[in-house]
Amino acid sequence: MTPRPALAFVSLILIAGAIVLIFLTLLAGAVDKNPTNKFYFLQAGTSGLGNAAATTRWTFWNACSVVNGRNACPKAHPAYPFEPNRNFATSMSFGYDIARCFAMRTFSGGIHGLMSTDSGRKYYLETRFAFAFILIGLFFAVCALFLGLIALFSRIGSFLSSITCYVALLFQTITAALITAAYVQGRNAFHSAGRTASLGRYNFGFMWAAVACLFLATTLFCVGGVTSGRDRTYTKRTHGRTFFGRKKSTRSRGSFIDPERQRRMEKEDSIE
Repeated sequence: MTPRPALAFVSLILIAGAIVLIFLTLLAGAVDKNPTNKFYFLQAGTSGLGNAAATTRWTFWNACSVVNGRNACPKAHPAYPFEPNRNFATSMSFGYDIARCFAMRTFSGGIHGLMSTDSGRKYYLETRFAFAFILIGLFFAVCALFLGLIALFSRIGSFLSSITCYVALLFQTITAALITAAYVQGRNAFHSAGRTASLGRYNFGFMWAAVACLFLATTLFCVGGVTSGRDRTYTKRTHGRTFFGRKKSTRSRGSFIDPERQRRMEKEDSIE
C-alpha cells in the first residue's frame, strides 16, 4: 500500500499550521484583541524621541505604545516601515545616543532621521518588502492547502502541491530573513545607544515555525509522489509483468515435450 495518502494528510496539517502562524504574525498591530495585542517584532525604550511613548513596539502595521503589557496601537498602516524618525512624526533632531545607534549624519550640531542615511533606507526597504513577501507566501500556502487535497488521491497532486508549497516556503523564508535582519540590527543599535530593546519572541517564533512547517510539508509531498511511483512499478511486477511491461510465460515445462514421444511412452506403459 502506498504511503502517499498518509504523507499528504500530515502535509496538510503542517500547511494549515503554517497558515495560522502567518495570520497570527499579520494580525499583531491590526487587531486589538487578546492574544494578538501581545505580539510585536521589536520593543525599545524611546522616551524623549519626538512624540514617541516611553516604550514603543513595532509591528507590520504601526508603532505602538505599551499599556499594561499590551500593544496600544494607533490607526493601522499596511507595510509600516521600521523608521524611527517618521514613525514618531517629528522633524526635530535626535540626541547623540540615536546618532551613534543608527550611524546617522550630523547637520548643524543635530541629527537628521533614518531616511537621510543608507542605513535608514536599508531598514525601510527590508520591512516594507517583507510585508509584500509574506502576503505572497500566504497566498501560495493557501493554494498548496487546496492542492494537497488532490494529493490524497493522486501522485500528480503530490508533485503539484510540493511545487506550490515550495514557492510559499521561498517567500516565507525571505520574509523571515528580512524581518530578522532589520529588527536584530535595530535592537543592537538601540543597545549601543544605551537604551533598552528586545525582540518579540512570539512574532519571530511564529515566522520561523511557519518556515519549518512549510519545509516539512514540501518534503513530505515529494516523498509521497516518489514512493507512489515506486509502488506502482512493484505492483505491475507482482501481477506478472516485467519492468518493460512484457508478460511472463505461463506455459509449463511439460508443454515443451514432443507429443509423439509422449504417446509412445504412454503406450509402453499400458503394454507393461
